[in-house]
Amino acid sequence: MRKKQTAKAISKYIRISSTKVRRVLDQIRGRSYLEALMLLQFMPYRACGPIWQVLNSAAANAEHNNGLSKEELKVKIAFADQGPSLRRFRPRAQGRGYQIRKPTCHITIILEAIP
Repeated sequence: MRKKQTAKAISKYIRISSTKVRRVLDQIRGRSYLEALMLLQFMPYRACGPIWQVLNSAAANAEHNNGLSKEELKVKIAFADQGPSLRRFRPRAQGRGYQIRKPTCHITIILEAIP
C-alpha cells in the first residue's frame, strides 16, 4: 500500500480573528486546489487574502519537495488556531482606560495528492 503524499504550510500571527478565518476555511476544506483558489478569488471576505497565500505556499511545497503537480492536489486539512491578542487601551470618561483586544490567528493548510 502506497502512503499518500502531503504538503503543509503554516502562517502565524495574522491580524484577523480566528472565527472570521474559519468561516472561509470551512468553504474550501475537502475541495481540489484549483477549485479552492477559484472560491477564494470571488469570496468577499478579508480573510481570503491570507488564506490564499497559505494555500499557494502549501502547493509550492508539494510541487518543490514532493514532486506533485498542482492539478492533483486536494485540501485535506484546513484550520485556524487562536494566536495571542494585542492589548491596546482607549481613553474613556473620567480618566479611565478601556482595553481593546486585537486578535491574531495561525492558519494551517495541509494538501494531499488525489489518487
